[in-house]
Amino acid sequence: MCLSAEDSPFLNFSLLKFLDRQGIYYGEATLTRVMGPASTQHLHLGHLYLSLGCTLLLLALVGWCSAKQASRGGLLFYLVILVIIFVVQITVASVVLTLFPLVRDLALEHNVVTLRKNYRGYKQPDDFSAQWNSVMERLKCCGVNNYTDFPGSSFSVVTGHAYPRGCCKSPGIAVCDGRNVSSSVIHQEGCFPKLLKITKTQSYVLSWISLGTAAMQLPGVLVALLLFVKLG
Repeated sequence: MCLSAEDSPFLNFSLLKFLDRQGIYYGEATLTRVMGPASTQHLHLGHLYLSLGCTLLLLALVGWCSAKQASRGGLLFYLVILVIIFVVQITVASVVLTLFPLVRDLALEHNVVTLRKNYRGYKQPDDFSAQWNSVMERLKCCGVNNYTDFPGSSFSVVTGHAYPRGCCKSPGIAVCDGRNVSSSVIHQEGCFPKLLKITKTQSYVLSWISLGTAAMQLPGVLVALLLFVKLG
């Protein structure tokens, strides 16, 4: 039997990391369901963290058994994989913190193009329109930049309207006719700045969490290294 209380730091450490990543994944999945396509990248990042958490939990069993059975090969494997995960965490966090402005500009251009091409209208059955309607209603905004994103779009060509009902402060009122752009009728602010604020906050929080948990891995690396040297 390789499980022993004396080697529990291996399991306790990785179990905490696993639970931490489950929380991150749950939060990002919830954000994606609420905010739609503009926050999908968070779900991908949540998948990455959950995968790393599962890997660490399995890796803990390897380290645990290797320490119990005095296996240098198992400890070396545990140590190498732990270092690789450490490097991945540092790299991902650094890339997010460094490249966020570039991603922001690309996301703005992409969202404008896809909105003008794929948005069909208020209460349309397609997922893209439904997600955008949800975003505009929840965040009280209109379009990517503002209502000027819609003239000339597929939506405008088909309906003849300058904006959808999702932009209106009260979609059911008569003055919400697709032509009245008064600030008393429609939301003047675009959704992108609000989504960007949410995305930026989430990205920075996840990056600092990644850096923090990477630092927490250092004791595990040192313990495995000391055991490996001691067994030699």
